[in-house]
Amino acid sequence: MQEAAEWFALLRSGEAVHTDRAAWEAWLAASEAHRAAWGCVEQVSRRFEPIQSSVDPRSTVEVLQTARHHALRRRVLLGLATCGGTGLLSWAVWRHTPLPAMAMAWAADHRTSVGEVREVSLPDGTRVWLGSASAFDEDYQPGLRRLRLVTGDIFIETAADARRGFVVDTPQGRLRALGTRFNARLEEDGQTFVAVYEGAVEVRTATSGTTRVLRASEQTRFSGSGVEPPAQADPARESWTQGLLIAQDMPLGQVAAELARYRRGHLAVAPEVADLRVFGSFPLNDTDRALVMLSTVLPVQVRHTLPWWSSIEPKGKGAARSP
Repeated sequence: MQEAAEWFALLRSGEAVHTDRAAWEAWLAASEAHRAAWGCVEQVSRRFEPIQSSVDPRSTVEVLQTARHHALRRRVLLGLATCGGTGLLSWAVWRHTPLPAMAMAWAADHRTSVGEVREVSLPDGTRVWLGSASAFDEDYQPGLRRLRLVTGDIFIETAADARRGFVVDTPQGRLRALGTRFNARLEEDGQTFVAVYEGAVEVRTATSGTTRVLRASEQTRFSGSGVEPPAQADPARESWTQGLLIAQDMPLGQVAAELARYRRGHLAVAPEVADLRVFGSFPLNDTDRALVMLSTVLPVQVRHTLPWWSSIEPKGKGAARSP
């Protein structure tokens, strides 16, 4: 993927010559993985900036049409269809969000943009913090206080109300608050994450009806059909409500994934450095500064191949013109 981004930057720079063009076409023809990666980069670029080539290149589609077998082209297109998967850490708000969910997020009662953290006070005194690119609907009824998490991350401090229970619905099930402070988040793999910091939360899955009660300092993930065994909740995790990411022996890959939620564009981590352990506090409202901080305490460097395409790599790794 990084090679594809570097080719993209070169071809759009206005500095590419005929030999660069020929080398790019040879790279593109070398493997299906290269063609799929190039398609991903073009797809991302259309989201973030108009595509106007300064070298009058043929489109990827035209190049692919030179493939000799229709079956090969079909496999390439299938590869392009999967480019929103594990190969990318972030494509901003829509990176792993289905279009229907995006539409619902825009229509939600409360929502945030990429990089924004917002606190909302509900009519009963309940306080809700929304993380980056998050949205929820509010449905207060005479006998029930209900929120529906549409996308992203919310942290809730429930107000006491003996007459009305408090629930949060997600596509995977329902969370019933039992006098509590807790965090709920829709994960990219189609599960719901929940961590409890005070009180308790009952989890009920949407499909199987499985229930589990989480106590303070416990967290879990659940799908529509099952709940994972609870684990110890990380108290530092709630620091995002204050605009901070606190890392305590956290892998660099995980740190980058959290920062990626708060920045526009793509952020990658080279496999060679993804397991480096990170300690420290990093600002979520200035992820560029957070990346600079990482590069000062770890043997890594940050490369900005394009305005919306960055990568964390081993320090000293060269930036060759032709991948």
